[in-house]
Amino acid sequence: MSPQFTLQSLILRTAAHFLLPLLLIFSVFLLLRGHNEPGGGFIAGLVAASAVALYMFALDIRSAKRVLRFEPRDLLGWGLLFGVISGVPAVFMGQPFFTSQWLELTLPVLGDLKVGTPLLFDIGVYLVVIGGVLLILLSLAEVEE
Repeated sequence: MSPQFTLQSLILRTAAHFLLPLLLIFSVFLLLRGHNEPGGGFIAGLVAASAVALYMFALDIRSAKRVLRFEPRDLLGWGLLFGVISGVPAVFMGQPFFTSQWLELTLPVLGDLKVGTPLLFDIGVYLVVIGGVLLILLSLAEVEE
């Protein structure tokens, strides 16, 4: 092993430890602002999946799975469940399935907060994208070992 390879690996490992939490926080930011401005569940899921992928490339598969804490298939299932559940409130309100429903809350510190079913749908997309991308990447990485 050349000294340059060891130095690059050390730099990548160190950077991955710092970038993982920053990228995950950024992905949550993209998720939460997505239905009003550019962003949303898809791009936020790609950012989160790339954070875990970077961690996997810098360290190893086991470390990435430990950071993930859930199986990618489970994330896919939960995401699909959230997506379908986001359409149900409209049916109870006598509207077509997936019609957006909004709830306005007044919180002491945050003030007026508007929460709706599009956010629940975006969370579902977020989980499906993370689960799908990481399922593919981890499967390919395990084949290479």
